Amino acid sequence: MNDGGPEESGGAVGLPSRKRRPTPMSQWDPSARLSYWAFHTNRRPAYMRFAYLQLGSDAAAEDAVDATFDSIMNEWLRMLHMDRLDAYAWTVLKQRIVDGQRRQDPRRRRPEPMDTTAFEAALKEAHADRYEVLADTIRFYSAVSRLAERQRDTVILRYGLQCTPGEAASVMGVDEATVRSQLGQAHRRLARLLDASAGS
Repeated sequence: MNDGGPEESGGAVGLPSRKRRPTPMSQWDPSARLSYWAFHTNRRPAYMRFAYLQLGSDAAAEDAVDATFDSIMNEWLRMLHMDRLDAYAWTVLKQRIVDGQRRQDPRRRRPEPMDTTAFEAALKEAHADRYEVLADTIRFYSAVSRLAERQRDTVILRYGLQCTPGEAASVMGVDEATVRSQLGQAHRRLARLLDASAGS
């Protein structure tokens, strides 16, 4: 792995190396410690809410986010030299969520549908009058789950977590234009999926 930045393959950012013994925080210089805790304070609330929507319980979300920040802390000195630090951290979070899903009873993997009204806002932007049928929560979640991963993430951040496109871009470590493009693609894909579902 290149210590100067994240490894990339097909857009994926490399995960932490387990070969290197991390430098204890007590040996970091003060600016590194301050930057880590600033990042932790800034990102943890959004990470927790995102993890909850994926895992469906506060305890599972907290486990995933705690594991994320443990990994980030172990890699922080190296991450400070990365061009895409936020993207790397986002990749770590996504992997820890996958780890959490694998540990769960499959019947508990889907969160309770308390956020459907927020998600429905996504579809109102796509096509306002035709989606009153989205009171059918199962059909809606089924459509969202069939989006490409990046599109699904942007929809969850934008409408489930009420992030602005700029905030979503910052959390994911991408350009705002990328988020807006992914949202546009998600709207079109959801419209097709829901039209097909309504006609079946």
